[in-house]
Amino acid sequence: MLEQSAYEQRPKIAHAGAIEPVDPLAPSPQDRRARKRQSVIRACWVWVVSRMLGIAFCTGLAFISFQLVELERGVFGQPFLDALIIAILVGAAIRTAWHPPSGLQPGIQFSAKPLLEFAVALLGASVSIDEIVATGPLLVTGIIAIVVISIGAGLWICQALRVPIRMAILIACGNAICGNSAIVALAPVIGADEQDVAASIAYTALLGVLLVVALPWFGPPLNLSQHQYGVLAGLTVYAVPQVIAATSPVGLVSTQVGTLVKLVRVLMLGPMVMAFTILAPRLVGGSANRSAPPVQHTRFALSKLAPWFILGFLTLAALRSLELVPSSLATPISDLAATLTVVSMGALGLSVDLRAVIRVGRQIALAVSASLAMLILISLALIAMMPNS
Repeated sequence: MLEQSAYEQRPKIAHAGAIEPVDPLAPSPQDRRARKRQSVIRACWVWVVSRMLGIAFCTGLAFISFQLVELERGVFGQPFLDALIIAILVGAAIRTAWHPPSGLQPGIQFSAKPLLEFAVALLGASVSIDEIVATGPLLVTGIIAIVVISIGAGLWICQALRVPIRMAILIACGNAICGNSAIVALAPVIGADEQDVAASIAYTALLGVLLVVALPWFGPPLNLSQHQYGVLAGLTVYAVPQVIAATSPVGLVSTQVGTLVKLVRVLMLGPMVMAFTILAPRLVGGSANRSAPPVQHTRFALSKLAPWFILGFLTLAALRSLELVPSSLATPISDLAATLTVVSMGALGLSVDLRAVIRVGRQIALAVSASLAMLILISLALIAMMPNS
């Protein structure tokens, strides 16, 4: 090997004043920040635009549903099908006959989940804990006990009929608490797919409508007072508007009591979701329903124990009870939540092929009917134990 020259062996010393060469084409720090801002704005714009068409389409379904409700009111004097039910049926009918293009899918998916979760959170502004306490400890305790017992009875009935566990949970909780709202709130917790959710809602909604029509005939044969009938309606009918429709023919006292009892049931939605968040991995993890999304086994965290929209619901209910939410805003917020829910139900219907629902119809219909019958019997037992008011 040739020896290095003396010059090459000298240590190379970096001069403190040396200036690194600058690439004239490299962007300046200001340019990089500007490009980053433009990239964020462009991404947000693409996110919004990609969902606008689907949201607009679902909003159109909601508008049609509200118009059909007005048509019902004009023909029959009162609507028998709520706009929420009409929206999901119209959406499902459209989906059965026509598959929405991919350009609508992001907006439909957004309307079916995040928008619905926001609507559920807004419902808390219409619930006052003070009103619940004023009903008395016996009634409140009885409502809580009926919710728990009816969920257990519904699960037992569905198990006897060999209903898949995810569908069984949706049916049992939908019957016990608040129908569609309970189903859609619980579905992501247990990993239920769209077909399970839509089938549960479809048959629960159908029985809910039949119950509204038939329940006023229960009062005279059972010799129920207006107060007792209001308790029965609040414990068995699914939605608050349906409770009002079922109690209005009987009297104002029934409407007031029924609505209040129904709100207590709605307040059970948060604890129910929390409970099934803990129990779902045990109940669903080893089930035979392998086609549904799996339940994630995660570490204990508040966000998993109570989804953000349930925390929002409870927070607004507490603020309303502390009079930090003005009473004048309660009705507009409730109306907004109802409108957003109808939009979401249209989106949910668009994800369902009615032919698939019909294929599993008989088994699910029997399970929902038996669970509802059990709920009515348990509610009558509670009424028999209460003093006549």
